[in-house]
Amino acid sequence: MASRRGRVAGIVAAVVAVPVLAYAVPAIALAGDVPRGTRVDGVDIGGLPVADARAKLERGLSQRAARPLALSVAGKTVRLAPSDLGLTFDTQATVEAALNGASTPSAIARSLFGGTRDLRPQVAVDERRLTAKLADLARRVDAKPREGSIRYRGLEPQVILPKPGRALDRAGAAGAVREAYLNDRGSVALKVRTSPPAGSASEVKRVADALARTAVAAPLTLVNGSKKAELPTAGLATGLRFVADGQGRMTPLFDARGVLAGLDDKLVAAGQRPKDASFKIVNGKPQVTSARVGRGIDAKALNKAVSAALAAGQRSVRVPVTETQPRVSTAQAKKLGIKEKVSSFTTRHPCCAPRVTNIHRIADIVDGYVVRPGETFSLNGIVGKRDKARGFVEAPMILNNRFVNDVGGGVSQFATTMFNAVFFGGFEDVQHMAHQYYISRYPAGRESTVSFPQPDFRWRNDSPYGVLIKASYTSTSITVQFWSTKRFDIDSQSSARYDVKPITTLTESGPECIAMGGAEGFTIDVWRIFKQDGKVQRKQKFRTVYAAEPRLTCK
Repeated sequence: MASRRGRVAGIVAAVVAVPVLAYAVPAIALAGDVPRGTRVDGVDIGGLPVADARAKLERGLSQRAARPLALSVAGKTVRLAPSDLGLTFDTQATVEAALNGASTPSAIARSLFGGTRDLRPQVAVDERRLTAKLADLARRVDAKPREGSIRYRGLEPQVILPKPGRALDRAGAAGAVREAYLNDRGSVALKVRTSPPAGSASEVKRVADALARTAVAAPLTLVNGSKKAELPTAGLATGLRFVADGQGRMTPLFDARGVLAGLDDKLVAAGQRPKDASFKIVNGKPQVTSARVGRGIDAKALNKAVSAALAAGQRSVRVPVTETQPRVSTAQAKKLGIKEKVSSFTTRHPCCAPRVTNIHRIADIVDGYVVRPGETFSLNGIVGKRDKARGFVEAPMILNNRFVNDVGGGVSQFATTMFNAVFFGGFEDVQHMAHQYYISRYPAGRESTVSFPQPDFRWRNDSPYGVLIKASYTSTSITVQFWSTKRFDIDSQSSARYDVKPITTLTESGPECIAMGGAEGFTIDVWRIFKQDGKVQRKQKFRTVYAAEPRLTCK
């Protein structure tokens, strides 16, 4: 019996040993090699030792691993190298993944009897670099929601509709970039999240059609004690806009900076107003005149008062007044380097026409003004809207291709005279616009028109010294002088007139018709030549195009 049990045990052992040996022998033989039939993205590394498998992967996938990725988002496409995104092909990790499970029965079976195993390339990610690059892309794509607003063109409300914002889905973008790398995808579409504005387009349109029109339908009365002044509709529209309040409504927001000029004169007694330090010319030398602290309109408080009045439908505002420092103190004036005349220009005109009154009035306002280093001088900003309350009168000006009468007409002659003082003083021209038609009393191509609120005449004191403006006049001329420290000698050169346009002849009727003498249109180039010690430092070119002025007869 015992002998029989031994034979049975031997048979069982033999039966078990056969498959064990069938598995163990190949496993031992294949130890250290990638299992046969293993492919990585089409590259067959089966049966290769680890070092050979890595080398083959680098050869087979290196070109694809270096290929730039095209990231597309919000209509923009950016091509970036994988290294910029912190992505690299990790051959070591890929081979280790291929070896993982190499000694399993299924792997041994594939090696002995055939079959394939497809693996994806392993990718190493520098998370900090990927995050930083996506943040850089987000800065180019992200946009906050734009709330609606209303501005004015003339007295007509101009609507800017609200617009949703957007933000790059950075987490989703990081996953999409990792997924696309080494996966035969040349471009990656990244997603954005949208964020709605607080206000609706319908609310903006409603306010534009109602409150925005009412706000500029009539002047606003400004009151300081017994003194009153009107803020005209054009001035209101210049400084007014309607903005979203963050809760879905639109509210008026007024900025008085563009209309403050001249209001102090009307609303604050002359003896109370601050006085800037300036200069008087004594024996050809500038001497400082002292500044004075005074009372003036509190611009920030006025902005709030006007905004609140318009929101409530009121047409009268009590003007807030506060202690006001002079714009230029006595101590500052003494350090400005104003010591000599650096430019002067004179233009002439016939005596005694209404426009001459306006030229003299604007000269009186500007005379003695000091422009500090780096400051931009705005003629409209200093003088403000021309009105009868400050001594301006009606006179002809060009509007819509015709001469018309308007309060302040003729002041462009002052702007032209000052432009030439700027030109020959060597200061920076910021904004000037020539007349539509050539006017023979001005130098062709060296002149400027002005109206309120536009076009303005602006120039910048780009010197390290202050500039004193002195304006004087006779019954037939206006002169503007600049006093500072001389930097340049300026020459002017002009081209011949070209692209000449002929005069047309017209006849019109009506009580407001003003005859026009007619003048050819043309184009001309003018060069401003900067010199120091007789040597040319640089040249600046001005090109001016004049339309042909019609010869207009009034019936």
